[in-house]
Order: sequence, then structure tokens, then C-alpha cells
Amino acid sequence: MTLTAHDRARRIKIILFDVDGVLTDGGIWFLPVPGADGAPATKMVEFKGYSAHDGAGITLARLGGMKCGVITKRISDSVALRARDLKMEFVYQGQAFKMQAVREIMVKEGVTVEEIAYVGDDVVDLPVMREVGLAVAVANARDRVKAEAHYVTPHSGGQGAGRDAIEFILEAKGVLDACIAASIDESNPLPASMDIGKGGDLK
Repeated sequence: MTLTAHDRARRIKIILFDVDGVLTDGGIWFLPVPGADGAPATKMVEFKGYSAHDGAGITLARLGGMKCGVITKRISDSVALRARDLKMEFVYQGQAFKMQAVREIMVKEGVTVEEIAYVGDDVVDLPVMREVGLAVAVANARDRVKAEAHYVTPHSGGQGAGRDAIEFILEAKGVLDACIAASIDESNPLPASMDIGKGGDLK
């Protein structure tokens, strides 16, 4: 029997994201850092922009009983900071072959590959998308990536695509409205402890 995307989404316990082009719009900004006493720059600081809608989506995912994480080929302090702010359970950087990280997560969490969703945008994501229970492509993904996805988000990376994926899963599980209600309930202590960004504070 062929499973629909909703059938697949109902089984998901962990949702994993690529970063560049998924949680960001794909732009990577570099700022040269001048050397001492006006010497030429020898270092650069990397900047990325993230969507607040995705951050709120991570809270909804947690309220829906899911765990979240990122698997990215690049290594960036901004990714580590954003993942810390969102209290993501899984942070894997420098991953040229992303299924290695997925297999490690499966062992740690005792889940099957069918219980994992992955959100990607480029061909480096295809090996994971071909294996996981729910493969999601963002609206701005490469055409061949969208062709192999079970679900394509209405929004592009960096513009709420991560939130789209989370809401699709929660809706399939029948708990989206309850998670939204819980996220704005001031008597619920969980939402208040999530997505409290510290910005540039490294401590």
C-alpha cells in the first residue's frame, strides 16, 4: 500500500533540518575583521538570517511531543547559537554525508528511520530524503529535490518553511490546534522556557 504524506507524517517523532536554504534563505554573509593597528583582515565573521516563525514552530513541535535538530555541511558559530537558543536536541555540523548523523540519532533515540522527517533543499540532502519516513522540500529547493519529496512547503527557506513542515506534521497527527493553544497559555510553563533568544550573548 502506498502511504500518503499525511500517513507518513503521523508517525514522525523527530524532525531534522538542513540549515542554509532551509532555516535561512541560503545567503551567507561574511564580514572581514580588521587586524590590529589597521593591518589587513585575516579573519571573517559569518552571518545568517533566521525566521522567527521557524523558532515558534520549534516550540509547537515540542508541545506536540517531537524532538528537533539540524544537520548541515557547513560549520558556523551562528548555527550553534541559533540551535542553542531553540534548545534543539540534535546539532550536527560539518556533515558531508548526512545519513551518518541520522543513523547516530536513531541509535541514541531508539527510533526507526520511518519515524524521522527531514527538511532539505539541495542535492546533498537527497540521500537522507530517500531514506526517512517523511521527506520535505522547501519551496525554493532545487527541482530534482522537490521531485523526490513527499511534501513541498508553501514558503521558501528562511521565510517560514520550517514552520510549514512542523505544522504539516502536527496537523496530520491531529494536534496542531491543541499545540497552538498550549503555546499561548500563560499557565503552561513549557512555552515560556523555549525560544528565548540570547542573540550575541555567548555565555
